[in-house]
Amino acid sequence: MARPKFLPDNFTLCLVGTVILASLLPVHGQSATAFNWLTNIAVGLLFFLHGAKLSREAIIAGATHWRLHLVVLASTFVLFPVLGLVLKPVLSPLVTPALYAGVLFLCTLPSTVQSSIAFTSIARGNVPAAVCSASASSLIGIFVTPALVSVVVTNQNAGGTSAWHTVGNIVLQLLVPFVAGQLLRPLIGRWIERNKSVLKFVDQGSILFVVYGAFSEAVNEGLWHHIPLAALGGLLVVNAVLLALALGITIFTSKKLGFSRADQITIIFCGSKKSLAAGVPMAKVIFASNAVGAVVLPLMLFHQMQLMVCAALAQRWGARDLSAERDATRGEESGASAGERTAAARR
Repeated sequence: MARPKFLPDNFTLCLVGTVILASLLPVHGQSATAFNWLTNIAVGLLFFLHGAKLSREAIIAGATHWRLHLVVLASTFVLFPVLGLVLKPVLSPLVTPALYAGVLFLCTLPSTVQSSIAFTSIARGNVPAAVCSASASSLIGIFVTPALVSVVVTNQNAGGTSAWHTVGNIVLQLLVPFVAGQLLRPLIGRWIERNKSVLKFVDQGSILFVVYGAFSEAVNEGLWHHIPLAALGGLLVVNAVLLALALGITIFTSKKLGFSRADQITIIFCGSKKSLAAGVPMAKVIFASNAVGAVVLPLMLFHQMQLMVCAALAQRWGARDLSAERDATRGEESGASAGERTAAARR
């Protein structure tokens, strides 16, 4: 039986199911403590595997395109936070203060890695540059995001913890496993390349673990009693405005700066998206446990929205470029055939 086209992908369905499960059966008490330790292990394993997967050659290959990387990083860590702050007087009345804190948090996050590269490939963009740019964004975000959160998301930091304490937690839980994976890449890198399904399972599984734990804590604190239905509708509007502006500005800027079409595609997809895989673990480290559920909700909705919109754009641009290549090939073949006929007539 064919899968209905209106259904989202399996991970999205699992994400929605996890939120529903946490809303109906939240973990609490000693079970919550044990689940928190299990989640920390899953997140550490995720970054360890990513460290072992990412080759140094891939980073070096795209690192020379510094103009493109600067534009992507500026969009990710400058444009988004500025948009979030500038639009706050207009958009914040549509949602609750806790939800807009989540919106500001997503504005500070790094770009996605896997989907940015995948969409760039589908749209026939500069894939090596996308690999380098998205990976650099993810690594830089480990340090930049906590600093931006301390500036942009005031009053919401983790229960009064210092920025240095936050950075220390992120280094311990995220960066150390990543570096360990890089160091062990010569031993396990080939195995990971042959078993990519393991990384995908850990990647998605760790996110589901964090989401379940975060929403369980939030539900125990009365999350759904504090967020009216109208605020959820307003959150969709806020996310749509942010995504539309990010896409529009990256499209306009990449053209004005004279980048090639392939580079424009890379800038658009790497510079307009935010990472759920990085954002959810970071939220768990940066924010107080009872605030994580409301903080990651805007990110979860933005993640689904950006995937649907960028998938449509990638398919459209990729099909258009492929059609243009086919037309050019046919034109060359027609010209060659006409030349052969003319030569034959002369003979």
